Amino acid sequence: MTIRYEANPPKILPDVDTAESIAKFIKKIKSISENCNAIHITENVLGYQRVSPVKVGKIIRKEIPDMPITVSMRVRDKSENEILEFVDNCITIGISGILVLMGDPSKNGKQDSGQKPSTVVKKIKEQRPDSKIDLYLSISNKPNFSKIGKKLEASPKGFMTQVVQSIEQVQNLADNLNGFPVIPIILFPSEKNEKSANFLNLELSSYSKGFEELFNQAQKITGDILITSPNDFNGLNEFLENH
Repeated sequence: MTIRYEANPPKILPDVDTAESIAKFIKKIKSISENCNAIHITENVLGYQRVSPVKVGKIIRKEIPDMPITVSMRVRDKSENEILEFVDNCITIGISGILVLMGDPSKNGKQDSGQKPSTVVKKIKEQRPDSKIDLYLSISNKPNFSKIGKKLEASPKGFMTQVVQSIEQVQNLADNLNGFPVIPIILFPSEKNEKSANFLNLELSSYSKGFEELFNQAQKITGDILITSPNDFNGLNEFLENH
């Protein structure tokens, strides 16, 4: 069973010491790594500029050598050369997998590159055929399976979902994506994460009541989950410590 922790690297802000922010971030990763067995590092969530997942991933590889690391790679604002450079850096560092996704529109107004995740996965596999790195695509928590042909044709290693809200969603994804590993993303329910829950149209009080069962059953169904807690690190760390 794999429990991955989704880590958002520090934002790059004009009045904040980035080196200090990175040090605090790595300290948190060291702490939660005792209670999970993989780390997933995001890239520029919601379009805000953050420290590169490659940069912090390199530090984590040195500090926690045996911890598997996957990262997100936005393609919305990358050229083909920038994408290949990102992939090559991940391979060099020893990153185990990349979630290739479109990403949210950039807050700094950077123009879209026109790159599409499914196409990017196919190109990476063609241009880096001998690389050992796994490539994942994102998928809705309730997709129209008749309209995901391009994702399937790209032959990713597997799929990471949007935040799932029920055991039924997890089972449906696993049943209909037979042959592909599915990694459901689960939001840790707490008052501090209420804003995230509202953004996802998730009713927090009822979701909270069934969360432990969802946490346990999703692991049984897929063998691999990604847990996110954007605004409550300590709450999630304590939960994982007791499970």
